[in-house]
Amino acid sequence: MVAILLAAAWGARQWSRVESDLPRDARQNVLLITVDTLRADALGCYGGPAVTPVIDALAATGLRFTFAHAHAVVTLPSHASILTGRYPFQHGYRENGGYRLAAGTLTLAQQLKAKGFATGAFVGAFPLDARFGLTEGFDAYDGRFDDLAGAAAFALPERPASVVIERASSWISARSDAQWFAWVHVFDPHAPYEPPPPFDREYAKNPYFGEVAAVDAALSPLVAQLRGLTRATTVVVTADHGEALGDHGETTHGLFAYESTLRVPLIVSRVEPREAPSRAGIVVDTPAQHVDIFPTILDLVGGAADPSLPGRSLRTFGSRAQSASRASYFEAMSSMLQFGWAPLQGVVAGREKYIDLPVPELYNLGTDPREQSNRFLPDGQRARVLSARLVDLHAGLPGAPQRENPEVVARLRALGYVSGDAPRKTSYQEADDPKRLVALDRLLHEGVALDGAGRTDDAMAKYREILLARPSMTSAARHLAFDQWKVGDPGAAIATLESALRAGTPTAGAQVQLATYLSDAGNIEKAIEILKPLADAQPPDLDAINALAIAHARQGDQGGARQMFGRGLAIDPKSALIHENLGALALEQGDLAGARNAFERALVSNPASSQALAGLAMVAFRSGSVNEAITGWRRAVALDPSNYDALYNLGIQSVKAGQIDAGRFALETFVRTAPRGLYRDDIGQIEALLKVLPKGIKP
Repeated sequence: MVAILLAAAWGARQWSRVESDLPRDARQNVLLITVDTLRADALGCYGGPAVTPVIDALAATGLRFTFAHAHAVVTLPSHASILTGRYPFQHGYRENGGYRLAAGTLTLAQQLKAKGFATGAFVGAFPLDARFGLTEGFDAYDGRFDDLAGAAAFALPERPASVVIERASSWISARSDAQWFAWVHVFDPHAPYEPPPPFDREYAKNPYFGEVAAVDAALSPLVAQLRGLTRATTVVVTADHGEALGDHGETTHGLFAYESTLRVPLIVSRVEPREAPSRAGIVVDTPAQHVDIFPTILDLVGGAADPSLPGRSLRTFGSRAQSASRASYFEAMSSMLQFGWAPLQGVVAGREKYIDLPVPELYNLGTDPREQSNRFLPDGQRARVLSARLVDLHAGLPGAPQRENPEVVARLRALGYVSGDAPRKTSYQEADDPKRLVALDRLLHEGVALDGAGRTDDAMAKYREILLARPSMTSAARHLAFDQWKVGDPGAAIATLESALRAGTPTAGAQVQLATYLSDAGNIEKAIEILKPLADAQPPDLDAINALAIAHARQGDQGGARQMFGRGLAIDPKSALIHENLGALALEQGDLAGARNAFERALVSNPASSQALAGLAMVAFRSGSVNEAITGWRRAVALDPSNYDALYNLGIQSVKAGQIDAGRFALETFVRTAPRGLYRDDIGQIEALLKVLPKGIKP
């Protein structure tokens, strides 16, 4: 267990004076660096075990805030607070998926762009993908992850820090002498912890800290580049949130909001051109918040933020007597949205921290930085004061999230953000408190990790253990049912979902999943009975519409299927999934021109759609262009090695075309990787074929 350290000054003087010595400068550049999942106490300048000379040097010549806090403990809402200067209940993002920026919300990029800055964003992972809407005001937003598609993206849904930084550096170089604002986000410290050499060896016993050290090393050329510019650059370094590393029973982040995940590093420094002298650093013990970054940057470039925003500029923050007791709002909504557990909200005021849960908590962080002694009952009067301050913020609970498309859900799941549209409750009891249920959260994440490692049976055991303890935990049932369906037991998958839906409030996601399996099993009438109310609801459920269209097609009602797909496209004209399904429907009807058109439309929406490429390959094959088809299937498999139908077709047709080595390799891969439950007959056929094929080599 790793404790949060309220470190003393490192190579710098303490600050309690009126004003810092970072000057206003309307001509300077601004570089915002956010390191995902970075505990404050990991960095060397905060007394941590990671060797971080680059960030430490920025701290040694700038302001290092010892007591800074985020407002959310997951990536997208936290970054939205940094970039808008607003709390999550104000800007609209409450989770990594399902929410978008509230209408009319100005971003830091918009403000700086209006002042003449060139603006660029370079992000390292899918939760900040451009589709989620933080692009406002950026001239360039290097954050579409369609180039990391299919199974490869699910295994590696991030860009290494070195790649992100190289792209940012190139953009900065191309700006010549223009004034710019760049946001650089690196994701590497996020689980799983797999630092590159030599940090993997140096931190073999603590790979998380190896990731942190590796990120620092990757930042070195970017910071060095700043010294060669003609303008000075203000550099802000922070994290979206920390990492629990076992504190309070939490493995990673997102469930609780203890200091290990809520407290973040915050450094504001100024990098001068090469000839300018460096400044002495200052350690600031005054509380700071993520919402302060927005007005601080505007202040430093000679602007001013909307005074109605909750944050204040940190450049002169020490002069404000009320700063020490200003309340900082925080929340952790994932367990409510995913599992139906109690929502977590709270405030930090001075060194006091109040957490509003069915079992409320109050901590004095000055004397108890590891939050080991809950003072809610002994200090009831202080608890009432802080509770009232939380009420005064009018921080409502999130509304129902919008449904993300299946690709988004799959990618977030691969990152460890477990999907689940939990039912809402009007009240929560002690049994719903995340503290009482942390073991189930740990089991669920273990199950997802086992699934990712291909250990399906072990993963299913974890999900069953969860459901034995809490039968209404629909997210666990959905994962278990998916695995049961994958191994070829649709009856068990259907039974699992039906049991979970009886135990808890029915959710749209679970109902669509159940209907899909019923349709697969041939019970199409019952599937349609479940799906139709969801498709006709207001707003309609897009997944239900898509599943209902497929059910109609299986029933032989091609007209009904097309009508439903049309309804889906009216809601989301860019849905690659619906265009893929329309292509498959056209293929089934022998309409090759219609199929080609639909698959090409899917590729416009998602240029890395493996299914669309495989569909176009089948169109080519049926048109007599076998070599074109083989090339298409090869591209589809390269994008998504789990596209088993494309892999099967690639192997069979390569063998028939006389490309024995390539065909054997594809078929051997199919036999080794395809789920036997779904492809049992095909695998048996291929195993027999492989016995009579000559031995080949990997192409």
